[in-house]
Amino acid sequence: MLSQAFPRLAARASARVSPLQNLGKARFSSTHAAPSQSIFASRTAVAGSTAIAAGSIAWYSHLYGVPSLLPEASANSAAENGMHPTSYPFEHYGPFETFNHQAIRRGYQVYREVCASCHSLNRIAWRNLVGVSHTVDEVKAMAEEVEYEDGPNDEGEMFQRPGKLADYFPAPYPNEEAARAGNGGGLPPDLSLIVKARHGAADYIYSLLTGYCDPPAGVKLAEGMNYNPYFPGGGIAMARVLYDGLVEYDDGTPATTSQMAKDVTTFLNWAAEPEHDQRKKMGLQALMILTSLFAISVYVKRFKWSYIKTRKIVYDPPKPARHGPL
Repeated sequence: MLSQAFPRLAARASARVSPLQNLGKARFSSTHAAPSQSIFASRTAVAGSTAIAAGSIAWYSHLYGVPSLLPEASANSAAENGMHPTSYPFEHYGPFETFNHQAIRRGYQVYREVCASCHSLNRIAWRNLVGVSHTVDEVKAMAEEVEYEDGPNDEGEMFQRPGKLADYFPAPYPNEEAARAGNGGGLPPDLSLIVKARHGAADYIYSLLTGYCDPPAGVKLAEGMNYNPYFPGGGIAMARVLYDGLVEYDDGTPATTSQMAKDVTTFLNWAAEPEHDQRKKMGLQALMILTSLFAISVYVKRFKWSYIKTRKIVYDPPKPARHGPL
């Protein structure tokens, strides 16, 4: 009756009921036999695909390097960016290794006799050498060889005095303009943080000092420039300064070009990170303390939870009451 009187309402009602009916059918469809599971959904496939992905990334990084995964847009050519320095096995590169302090002493000698005529070391004081490469008496004697301006005195005048441990290394030039005038317009950089300030760190400094060569065919340098493939652009104002036998080491080490470059690079690396050895020592101490605390925490946890994890719960049901013999 109602469906004949109101056909549109009946059609709408049937449309609303049909999804519920379909849902009911889908709900019980799991009772049928399930199809076989795909191999790509198994744990073996997940582990295999992960191993393939990790292996491909490792192989690509081995061939082309990790930075090549994220290429950067650059308007410079490889020559303009400079040759990438070789990774050298410096003794302090290991996680538990310290500086070679004999190399620091020799490197200071190279800096003093070769580099100090142009480059400053403004962040290093004489006292920083004590206990690292020299004794107190040796550092005092070296500091007293330099005259420092001090004052004013009681008469209001500045005066010259011998250096002391608290003084910083003297600069070769009084100001930047004098430095540029003495080097053909080029400004010799301060070497206090030069290892941290250059990409490649110690490897770059060593490669730069030993990488001077004749320019290849087709490369033209400006007047007064020298060719070094490790310097960005290839043209560097600083000429080669290290030659075999240039200095005479106190300990008798042969002063070859590579040896002097290694020693002065180690010295400059120490100048940039004078806390290097102490930082590694503190890191090892922190590792020992944390591992000991972890072992103690594991023992305390096992001790506190042992009576809970090893307890046995027994249910003893009550016995039925007896009402006498049957």
